[in-house]
Amino acid sequence: MRARLPSPALLFIVNASTLGRIGPSEVTTMCAVEKDTAEFLEKPIEGRLSDRLSAMGLRFQELEQLIGDPEQQANGSKFQEILREHGSLSPMVQLHRKYLADLGDLEEANEIIASGSDLELKELAEMELGELQQATKASALAIRMAILDQQVEGGDDCVLEIRAGAGGDEAALFATDVFKMYTLYAEKKRWKIEILSQSETALGGYKDITFAVRGKGAFERLCFESGGHRVQRVPTTEAQGRIHTSAITVAVMQEAQEEEIQIEESDLRIDTFCASGPGGQSVNKTSSAVRITHMPTGVVVSMQDEKSQHRNRDKAMRLLKTRLKEAQDRQKQQEEDALRRSLIGSGDRSDRIRTYNFPQNRISDHRINCTLYNLDRFLSGEIDELLDQLEAHDREERVQGL
Repeated sequence: MRARLPSPALLFIVNASTLGRIGPSEVTTMCAVEKDTAEFLEKPIEGRLSDRLSAMGLRFQELEQLIGDPEQQANGSKFQEILREHGSLSPMVQLHRKYLADLGDLEEANEIIASGSDLELKELAEMELGELQQATKASALAIRMAILDQQVEGGDDCVLEIRAGAGGDEAALFATDVFKMYTLYAEKKRWKIEILSQSETALGGYKDITFAVRGKGAFERLCFESGGHRVQRVPTTEAQGRIHTSAITVAVMQEAQEEEIQIEESDLRIDTFCASGPGGQSVNKTSSAVRITHMPTGVVVSMQDEKSQHRNRDKAMRLLKTRLKEAQDRQKQQEEDALRRSLIGSGDRSDRIRTYNFPQNRISDHRINCTLYNLDRFLSGEIDELLDQLEAHDREERVQGL
């Protein structure tokens, strides 16, 4: 579930800057592609998609029976789950029912025309045939657009973790550059950044940094950034001018809302310890740092950036909930069918998604074979062009998966 499509027929993002660089033949080609895609979306609902919609309809009927069952109503929490599932299925079921009704009317008209036994009815059916065909296409389009148009569940806010990988100090310095890139982009979007934790090297790079990005559409826009980011450049520490290759990993997690993840206090082990880092009055003298272990899953979160133990614990709990939500979302994503599956890559840290080549001022995204020669502007926060292409590619992949 990714980005909202701007209109039923438009499946490619063409902004003013892009349009200014392409000629009439390219515009014609793009329009032809859009036309083919629109025709595909209007095709009859058949095969696997039809089977899944039918199964969804059967499940919807089961839920309606359960809602009317007094025994289910008496079980408060389970009954609420039934109501939520019923509500989530209802829009698609209603669209499918509308499509079946329109398809039935179209088939009936075709049968009347084919039989020709009643000339008056045949003439009436022929008059209505075009309208019935358009209605059926519109219903098929509505179903496919509803699948593509599903919004990201949960909130807009997200948490990013950037970790230095192979490359030592150079990887840590590049992690700093990428953090600054996201910070500048967030400023352009008027999103807020909150650093949750950080670990710096002696040269000023980040071994790792975790920060929250808060603002409308933040997770939906940044969700494709998860994975391995590789840099090729001459490090500042390199005396002979040789190009080195280093790597960092980025993880983008949707921040858990308060009511989404419920954690029992008995499932937590909370340890306090003295903060480590540069000298100061509060360092190594008070047990302000907090380590929280979620016993059922083994997830561990540490926080020591704040001088107050209470604030460190609050930040640690928020990060713990976010990581538990990410684990739940990944499990759910693996179980979901093609109706709700993202096909642009797993978003796993181990996936190498992008290369930043400084000598050539080049950035290459390996998932969509996209190369741009604007690395300097990209690192200044001008990343919309690539994000637009990633979203467009994701939509097209999901269209083909319908």
